[in-house]
Amino acid sequence: MTSPDRDRPDHGLLSPVRAGTAAEAATGDVALLQAMLDAEAALTRAQGPAWAGEAVTAAAQADRFDVRDLALRARSGGNPVIPLVAGLTAAVGPEAAPYVHRGATSQDIVDTAMMLVATRTLPLITADLTRTAAALATLAAEHRDTPMPGRTLTQHAVPTTFGLKAAGWRSLTLDATDRLTALTLPAQLAGAAGTLASFGQSFRWGEGGTSHALQAMGEGGQNGTPAEGQAPRTPDPTLALPEAYAAELNLAAPSLPWHTLRTPTADLAAALAFTCAALGKLATDVLTLSRTEIAELSEGTGGGSSAMPHKANPVHATLIASAAHQAPALASVLVASLASAGDERPAGAWHAEWQPLRELLRLAGGAAAHAAELVTGLRVHPERMRENLGLTHGLIVSERVAAALTPALGRARAKELLTAASRRTATEGIPLAEALADVLPPDQLAELTDPTRYTGSAAALVDRALDRKPEHPHA
Repeated sequence: MTSPDRDRPDHGLLSPVRAGTAAEAATGDVALLQAMLDAEAALTRAQGPAWAGEAVTAAAQADRFDVRDLALRARSGGNPVIPLVAGLTAAVGPEAAPYVHRGATSQDIVDTAMMLVATRTLPLITADLTRTAAALATLAAEHRDTPMPGRTLTQHAVPTTFGLKAAGWRSLTLDATDRLTALTLPAQLAGAAGTLASFGQSFRWGEGGTSHALQAMGEGGQNGTPAEGQAPRTPDPTLALPEAYAAELNLAAPSLPWHTLRTPTADLAAALAFTCAALGKLATDVLTLSRTEIAELSEGTGGGSSAMPHKANPVHATLIASAAHQAPALASVLVASLASAGDERPAGAWHAEWQPLRELLRLAGGAAAHAAELVTGLRVHPERMRENLGLTHGLIVSERVAAALTPALGRARAKELLTAASRRTATEGIPLAEALADVLPPDQLAELTDPTRYTGSAAALVDRALDRKPEHPHA
């Protein structure tokens, strides 16, 4: 029986960004155990005989195993597959027992299980990304022309619009969705040293469910017509087994064993880290613009403080930012595994991937869930944006004034006058238009120093950004 819930070692107490999310449930120990059992059952079905596949599939149910016991027993062999195979073999009975885990190595099962967990978790993440992108599209359209201060290096630069900022967030969200949906997640099946030798001994044509795969290979398959100048190939029926195995699990068929060719995990880690970072940009902007002294945005459901009753903290943005800070270090572990030692199966590098990969799935899932909640409830304060545009008394449009003065006065004289006027504005607090009263007519100065009239092509850029449609609208 499964361990009582209170005995679970990880309830997410220190990771509120993913606690209670769908991604957390899809990556929990029970979900991982079920994925390993699914991989074992699929292997038996792919090899046959059919009755053995049915028996193993029936026994491969996570609630029949003690997760904690498997974890403790995994210490002796270095991975959980060894005790799991023993338990599954006992559960299927003596007739089907010889067909459990036949020819496989532990890494085949763990790698495949991790790909299964990822395949089951990614749609949960992309669904929240789709919600986020839709809400951001609405915000961008509604605030296409809403002026606000543009800031560079922490200072007011020139005006922009909130619509353009929201459109940028949406673009990053779509980028993340595209990367996740473009991933190819293959099954792993290669045996002890990646040669499929053990399957050549155990696999028999007609015993299992792979004859259809062999037929599909045909004469033009991977064992068929050789390249020009090569000798004719002898078809190897064992190569059909990984394809049939992958088909049983709805995973991609591996072109080569990837025990040490860690492209699938490195790509997955990179896409998940990018997702956290992309949403982290959104969150960081919201955190900045939610500051009391800026107050251009606020979360619709701010969190409280244990000590200060007046506070409404931007909790969604805070938790998203926490995921963005963690993800790069986790991804680096999986990228580093590409350079594992020259063995056909590595010691330590592969084992080091498990927790970081699961945590990346959880962090990306949690960040996406919080992002959807954040943007659907985000409060925009245009009046505060307009108020902040006036903080520098017109200096935010000094670039525009310089461009207007240069044709008549020359660049050097225009710069001299504008520098002096800007100094007066900064030190005396008088409007830039007043400081330039002797240079241009009042009506022209009023138009030139109005920050709402200097947003450039921001509105057109919003329109262009919103023309981009999700490549996978139902992801």
